[in-house]
Amino acid sequence: MTYAIQHLDRGKWKGTPLPLFYTSEYCYDIAVNRTADGFSIPIAKRPFPTPFTHVPEDGDSPDALYADWWEDAEAYGIVGEDGGLLAAIEVCPEGWTKRLMVTELFVAEPLRRQGHGRRLIELAKRLTVEGGYRCLVLETQSSNVNAVDFYLSQGFTLIGFDSCCYHNDDLRRREVRLDMGWFPEAAEK
Repeated sequence: MTYAIQHLDRGKWKGTPLPLFYTSEYCYDIAVNRTADGFSIPIAKRPFPTPFTHVPEDGDSPDALYADWWEDAEAYGIVGEDGGLLAAIEVCPEGWTKRLMVTELFVAEPLRRQGHGRRLIELAKRLTVEGGYRCLVLETQSSNVNAVDFYLSQGFTLIGFDSCCYHNDDLRRREVRLDMGWFPEAAEK
């Protein structure tokens, strides 16, 4: 079945929760080692001792469309026959850096691995080029290997990480924020 991607109107979709849960048997394990002349930061795919399941913790705000802090966000998605959200991507310009940021990406479990995430990312890439942004950026977690591998397959590269974004022990937890970017000029080569 072919699903059309449509613009999701802010007035109707603001606050729509996105159930962003995942389970992973692997992570991208990061170590930050101080050396005599700087740092060594190996990043290697390793198995978790037991599968890791990400669920929002008590007190965490659930991911939702059109959060107040993404003032200029625009969302696009696939809506089912029942009016329910099946997949969505939200992007927001970062004016001072001339970047477009993917703030949310969601594909419902029954639609995964059917090309819908790729179609949503292709839309964000097109918006990046049409808007004259220098790159498309997003955040994911080192514990979400499926997401990292998906973004790599879509031409993204690692552009940085934050080892205390979620908790003060993100490295130990193996749930480190990874920042990834896609650059239009690199895609043209």
